[in-house]
Amino acid sequence: MPEAKIRKSGNSTVLVLPPEVVRERNLKIGETVGFEIFKKVDLSNLFGRGKHLKIDAQKAKDELREEW
Repeated sequence: MPEAKIRKSGNSTVLVLPPEVVRERNLKIGETVGFEIFKKVDLSNLFGRGKHLKIDAQKAKDELREEW
């Protein structure tokens, strides 16, 4: 999925499309286009948070066998 940057131009906010998107879709200056916007989520702060949840695989299998 292509990404675009939001920039400031005078008092306006501008969404800058990458040139490859413009070429692929044959877009021209002044054309009206539809779009959907969602904010890109930064997942880097989630990595490493589950370290305390790590369990030994053999221990987990033994616990499951006990329950059967």
